[in-house]
Amino acid sequence: MLDTRILDELRKIVGTDQVATDRQDLICYGYDATQMEFLPDAVVHPGSTEEVAAILKLANREGIPVFPRGAGSGFTGGALPKGGGIVLVVTRLNRILRIDTENLIAEVEPGVVTEQFQLAVEKLGLFYPPDPASLKFSTLGGNVAENAGGPRCVKYGVTRDFVMGLEVVLPTGEIIRTGGETYKGVVGYDLTRLLCGSEGSLGVITKIIFKLLPLPEAKKTMLTIFDSIDGAAKAVSAIIGGKIIPTTLEFMDYATLTCVERRFSLGIPAEGRAVLLIEVDGDRDLIEKQAERIHEIIRPLGLVQFKVAKDAAESEALWRVRRLVSPSLRDVNPDKFNEDIVVPRSKVPDVIRRIEKIQQRYDIPIVNFGHAGDGNIHVNVMIDKQVEGQEEKAHEAIAEVFRAALDLSGTMSGEHGVGLAKQPYIHLELTQAQVAAMQAIKKALDPNNILNPGKMFPVEI
Repeated sequence: MLDTRILDELRKIVGTDQVATDRQDLICYGYDATQMEFLPDAVVHPGSTEEVAAILKLANREGIPVFPRGAGSGFTGGALPKGGGIVLVVTRLNRILRIDTENLIAEVEPGVVTEQFQLAVEKLGLFYPPDPASLKFSTLGGNVAENAGGPRCVKYGVTRDFVMGLEVVLPTGEIIRTGGETYKGVVGYDLTRLLCGSEGSLGVITKIIFKLLPLPEAKKTMLTIFDSIDGAAKAVSAIIGGKIIPTTLEFMDYATLTCVERRFSLGIPAEGRAVLLIEVDGDRDLIEKQAERIHEIIRPLGLVQFKVAKDAAESEALWRVRRLVSPSLRDVNPDKFNEDIVVPRSKVPDVIRRIEKIQQRYDIPIVNFGHAGDGNIHVNVMIDKQVEGQEEKAHEAIAEVFRAALDLSGTMSGEHGVGLAKQPYIHLELTQAQVAAMQAIKKALDPNNILNPGKMFPVEI
């Protein structure tokens, strides 16, 4: 519990209406997309950079933990207030400050919803490619903090590839700017890239400068079904080897297809064992030729079905197969652990086979889909928590999935981050020396360990 003196100071900083302490309000900010819940002592909604700075100065002085939060759509508990403290919600900072069509940049506040920003720049003929699955409600500040990805990153890259500069409030309350509006700049350390993916542990982002691109003229969507996982994986390598970089290469395994077909009866061929949803964008004439070339390249690789969308409506219909995956999973089991391993794309079949063996060994369903173009597979371990022992088996299976990815030169997280959920496993990927180096950075910027404490690292500073 925060004493009255602290709460009074917070109210003076942001206004009485922007500080919540009632239990029902605290509950709303104590959970995210994981299945974990922690109750904060207070929820504060700052309306400016200066208010954020004042809150952090107060918290630093008093030793109060502060947990930055956007929309709360994270999958690893990165914004959860474990141990209590202040949840600092940045959704009032939700303005698109400017879109510069000459220099192809935009400046925004962290509470802007990702899709709203995309639509705003597209009205001006510009393009912001990063497209996490949560784009309809996730905020740009959270995207930067987690270095969010999405289907289009195979061609365009992840969030950090579009972040040119930041305004950040450090844990001690100082306001700094990193990077800037130029495409080049090598004066000092690259703090911008350090902060991208730092999970709110090194500073609170209050402004972002994004790089933009010209909006592609057109796009073409293809749904392809293969008779084996190996055929689908070879198709990915063959397409890119054929000097075509698709916008997206989405993958669904047989377990995923079974879930979708059982619930929605989409007419997926019985011999289908894997799906690739392929999309190309660019010049209209070029993408027509690319679609034809893709068909030629993948036809010998066990292709069962090849559908090409003729217009936006047909494109949406093809994407429906992918969008129906999440609602289908609950038919398997009511509870889900969603992991996001990455392996070199040529090793996707190897990791899927390893996961199938893990599934058999623990006798729990595991459903796999994701971004085949960059080897990012979403591994969904489906359990029923009401069944005794299933949750324990799930955690053991997850550890083996992570080891499988690492054995194949991969990583245990491509876009969800570490947070709390992956913290127990971080030693599988990072050495003691690596963790110590990261902790040294954390200690330098946050000497009192008040900003998002207890996240990422397996031990306290």
